Amino acid sequence: MFEYVGALHIHSFFSDGTGSPKEIAEIASEVGLDFIILTDHNTLRALDEGFEGWYGDTIMLVGVEINDRELKNHYLAFGINEAFSTRMPAREYVRKVKEAGGIGFIAHPHEKRKSMKEHPPFPWTEWEIGNFTGIEIWNHMSEWMEGLTEENKYNRFVHPLSSISAPPVETLKKWDELNLRRRVVGIGGIDAHAHKVNVLGFVEVEVFPYKVLFKSIRTHILTEKPIKKDDSEHRLEKTKGKIYGALEKGRCFVSNFNRGDAKGFRFFAEQGENVYLMGDSIPAPDNVVLRAICPADNSTIKVIRNGEVIEEVYSPSLSFLVSEPGAYRVEVYRKKSAWIFSNHIRIGL
Repeated sequence: MFEYVGALHIHSFFSDGTGSPKEIAEIASEVGLDFIILTDHNTLRALDEGFEGWYGDTIMLVGVEINDRELKNHYLAFGINEAFSTRMPAREYVRKVKEAGGIGFIAHPHEKRKSMKEHPPFPWTEWEIGNFTGIEIWNHMSEWMEGLTEENKYNRFVHPLSSISAPPVETLKKWDELNLRRRVVGIGGIDAHAHKVNVLGFVEVEVFPYKVLFKSIRTHILTEKPIKKDDSEHRLEKTKGKIYGALEKGRCFVSNFNRGDAKGFRFFAEQGENVYLMGDSIPAPDNVVLRAICPADNSTIKVIRNGEVIEEVYSPSLSFLVSEPGAYRVEVYRKKSAWIFSNHIRIGL
């Protein structure tokens, strides 16, 4: 498998961000990301105006963040060519994204914050809908806002990367529950806007620049064939297919780059001569061994089954003999700080 590292959930000046798509992509290339996905609110102008493509060694794809008329139920849609009306309910745009051949992920599903009236929460409320691809399990700006208080706001502004700690417990619990019924893919997002604020009435300060957030939550994908840099329309479509295909299949994991570079992490299962990857299902648990490999020695690996920790080792690798059916994934911690979250391997479900 070939690993590529990207940042998802990014806003440009086509909605409520401040950077141009070109500027954002060039920053991502400078940081060393392999891909980014732009998701402006309810518009695909960046796609329509030809910004999708390669910038240095980084490819920028263009998706969209859709919401309903109450500004709730935010949905990250990838691989579509039309941004749907905000007047339709969530069940309609989730259905339309799938019918258009796209994939979609529920964004920041469990926001509750009350600390700032001008920045209300935007939770997901339509859980009876069943045809979404996955969930954004870790969103940098959402977690940052959820924990904001009058007492800590200055410290959190000065230290935006160290101010976040882990995905919401409620989101992880819901994610595990959903995977008991079907594959629901987990991704990470930064929700970058690069807002600019006037300080003292005459000094403009950029809050959470794109370059800073690109060093935060990342989504790593695994592809069977390498991605080749090529701006031709045919090759661009093939590259999009590889990236979106990996996300749709759950061939991905989420990391916090601020805790360390997670490139090289692997989680897979073996059953006899067969190897199963994240996102796969195994019919029965007989003689299944789960394996995890971390790129750092000082790692604590936790095996999660149906939302419960069933094994924990302080080691850069893990082998675990499965004895029961369930939805299995792993979490990795460094110095007790959340670092890596794999997608599930569903066994005997």
